[in-house]
Amino acid sequence: MFKPPYPTTRRTLLALAALCALPLAHAQAPFPSRPITLVHPYAAGGPADTMARALAQQLEARLKQPVIVEAKAGGAATIGTAYVARARPDGHTLLVGTSAGHVVTPLMQRIAYDGIGDFAFIAVVANQPNVLVVHPSLGVDRLADLVALARKQPGTLNYASAGTGGATHLGAEAFAQAAQIKITHVPYSGAAPALKDLLGGQVQMGMLNLAATKAFIADGKLKALAYGGVKPTPLLPQVPTLSQAGYGATAAATWYTLAAPKGTPAAVIETLRKAVAEANEDPAYLKVLDGMGAERLDLSPADTTAYVQQDKTAMEALLTRLDLLAK
Repeated sequence: MFKPPYPTTRRTLLALAALCALPLAHAQAPFPSRPITLVHPYAAGGPADTMARALAQQLEARLKQPVIVEAKAGGAATIGTAYVARARPDGHTLLVGTSAGHVVTPLMQRIAYDGIGDFAFIAVVANQPNVLVVHPSLGVDRLADLVALARKQPGTLNYASAGTGGATHLGAEAFAQAAQIKITHVPYSGAAPALKDLLGGQVQMGMLNLAATKAFIADGKLKALAYGGVKPTPLLPQVPTLSQAGYGATAAATWYTLAAPKGTPAAVIETLRKAVAEANEDPAYLKVLDGMGAERLDLSPADTTAYVQQDKTAMEALLTRLDLLAK
């Protein structure tokens, strides 16, 4: 039998050993090892886009890799949410998600992912109350005036939302139920297109993010009738909360979480958690959040998961009252 000389055998064994070591070296590569994609499930130019871009700058500075923001709108926030659920669980594809994609749409319709179970939650980025605004042509100055008009003309007033199933939709529906009025929902793929039609008068009202509406409230292009936060905001000192106006059970806010696909390594989640925690101490970043009327919540990954699960419980009860649960 032919036997190769020793040097050849030794070289072969060394080469095989090197090849076997490659997967291990890849698995132990430091995170992040390439640019990160930060997805949000709404149209570009809206509050989610602004929030994601502010967060991306902070992550990029701390993780020393580019962070690219991608808007994947549509499907009541399910398109972008599903995209991240299917992504490789290595921390290089992340989601700035909301209740619509994680909680509400999965309760309202059959979808191809588990809004909570298919994700590893990292942090609550912010909680952003909405504000009930109307086009000036509607001719109302107070919430009571709006309610009176809607009762006289049931179903004729249209309201814009940033998408079916989100806080801008369900907040308005909860208010309408509490006020015993009938208004017509016009869903959009995000706050930016909803705001465009509201400013143009194609729809008369909306329960939209304060960040998206405050400049137009200031210059008189929109009228703010009620604020959806638990307490008043200094950004709208003359505007009552829904609770102060007599609709205490209809506080409306949009929360934003940072999440990775299920199965992302714990060490990667911890790296991202630390980066968000550091961002929350950055005065420049906090100034951006304050300017958007956003409330900062410092929650651990476990507490963030519990926060989302609690929202699911609350939304299930609300959707049951509104008869919007999937049959």
